[in-house]
Amino acid sequence: MDYSSVATPSSCYADFCLIPVGTGSVSVAAEVAEVQRLLQASGLKYTMHSAGTTVEGSWDDVMAVIGKAHAVVHERGVVRVQSSMRVGTRTDKKQTAEDKVRRVQDLLAEK
Repeated sequence: MDYSSVATPSSCYADFCLIPVGTGSVSVAAEVAEVQRLLQASGLKYTMHSAGTTVEGSWDDVMAVIGKAHAVVHERGVVRVQSSMRVGTRTDKKQTAEDKVRRVQDLLAEK
């Protein structure tokens, strides 16, 4: 097989938690806020939660914006940034992160 011709999935969602290392502060709120500004400017669909952010879109756009998130934190003077990330794709149907949450909420609402 010629692996150089394998295409990435057309869309994905990534749940990522960006971790600035060595800032001298236990708070990461300023860095998180900067990443949220970047995500807002990206035009991608995203949802911040208490332990990270879920971002949705094309594979290339999602991976690029996570890379840019690292870059904007580095621009704030943070010399080391780590991210923990889970990425999901599916080919059988289109499904947003919101759809996934709604499905569980519907099940919980059943008597």
